[in-house]
Amino acid sequence: MISVLRGPDVTGPASPGPVLDDQLPNCIDIPSKNGIHMQHTAINRRSFLKGSLAGMATAALARPSWAAANEEVRLAILGAGWRGGQLAEAFSETDGCRLVAVADPDETLSNELAAKYSTTAHTDLRRVLDDSNIDAVVVATCNHWHCLATIWALQAGKDVYVEKPLSHSQWEGRQVVNAAAKSDRIVQIGTQQRSDRIQAEIKQFLHQEQALGKIKYVQANRLGPRATIGKRTKPLEIASTIDYDLWLGPAADQPIYRDKLHYDWHWDFNTGNGEMGNWGVHILDDVRNVVYQDQVTTPHRVVAAGGRVAWNDAGNSPNVHFALFETDTFPTLIALSNLPQKPGEEKGWQVRAGKPVDGPKSGYIVACEGGYYVGQRQKGRAVDLDGKTIREFKGKDIVERHVQNFIDAVRSRNADMLNAPIEMGHHSTGWCNLANVAFQAGGAYNRDQLASAASLSDWPLLIEEMERHLAPFGVSTSELVSSPVLSHDPETERFVGEHADVANQFLRRTYRGKYTVPQT
Repeated sequence: MISVLRGPDVTGPASPGPVLDDQLPNCIDIPSKNGIHMQHTAINRRSFLKGSLAGMATAALARPSWAAANEEVRLAILGAGWRGGQLAEAFSETDGCRLVAVADPDETLSNELAAKYSTTAHTDLRRVLDDSNIDAVVVATCNHWHCLATIWALQAGKDVYVEKPLSHSQWEGRQVVNAAAKSDRIVQIGTQQRSDRIQAEIKQFLHQEQALGKIKYVQANRLGPRATIGKRTKPLEIASTIDYDLWLGPAADQPIYRDKLHYDWHWDFNTGNGEMGNWGVHILDDVRNVVYQDQVTTPHRVVAAGGRVAWNDAGNSPNVHFALFETDTFPTLIALSNLPQKPGEEKGWQVRAGKPVDGPKSGYIVACEGGYYVGQRQKGRAVDLDGKTIREFKGKDIVERHVQNFIDAVRSRNADMLNAPIEMGHHSTGWCNLANVAFQAGGAYNRDQLASAASLSDWPLLIEEMERHLAPFGVSTSELVSSPVLSHDPETERFVGEHADVANQFLRRTYRGKYTVPQT
């Protein structure tokens, strides 16, 4: 639910938590037409900050008795859009929890989702955080709200399930990790593939058995066509049922020229992370988990190229994006495209880049000395050097298992049992943030500079394929941008060396007044 800017992000001052107006009246329950309660007015400042400013440790001590008993976790959904609706359904069918509230700045969305599950509707998420009868929250807001909503929830003593990507910028993701460590709360990231039981089988196959030999590199793909988001001549009018200031939250207040407010905020860097942070984070999290076995936090070198081409719409995130990540072990390449094979078609691009099999539309290939592993959501297969399948892997029920894993951890108060602890999500989101920084810090497309960024012969092949796919759209490489090679220090989570000054500007955004992510 938000809009974005392609410019450097610099931080604003830190904030201790949600800032509320002391002069606002007490909350009033307003019965709506469908009989649910719409809690419509603002929260008393003292009632909310009483817990958050007293410190996270104090909030932890004030937890209700259900944590030690066999009672249901009382859960609220923050964000009633497409993903919020999916998660509401998943948690409503999960043992050990009960949906009790929904919050969304769009009153229509909040009312509709709350009515579906007979819960209380709010426009302001702070009403949920101020409610001591709510134990945990699911953060399914727009991406730019993920970190602030999570930190506020931790300050209010709630356990948190937060959707991917964790952060809108790398700095704020680290603040969530720090806040979670201090809070003694249960915090899970919504990269649900980590709850797929085949992940352990694949790791055993690749690493313990070394069935395909030594790993050489990984190529990840997200090749899924999307449509243009339009380009208006006048700014979009915001419906009166939407609290637009709250919807914007930490994001800059900029005119929106796309056709729709909802969902298409993904493709505006003011509020979204582009396809790299939308689908790319799932795939790169799989790579970190299965292939790197979580031994690599973030890469130490990155180079990227891409552009928003063929559509002439109001988006500013790339609809074609490819990057090379270097680590201390082996590199990972990624190719993203939202264009079809040809204008008017539905099929997405195919990227083979010298291998005997096409890469998956959404997934990755692990190139090994003795063959290839082709990984996708809930399935995978190993092939020999000629492309013949030698073993298949099948998974299922990843969303159901993932949300159940969170609820089980909340009820047991055992964070060690989480399949996707928050720092794992921070590191995986970091790969996406770095690729987006490389794009945003890029300049005129320089193919020679790109191709020479690594000695891996398949990297130039991938570049050639990405360029060739542009031809049917009449797009030349002059419409793309490319970055120089950027060096990154995984320990400090900062860029270093040449070009660091330009790249580091994008690691922390400028926040909007009372919606500032606090330094934790």
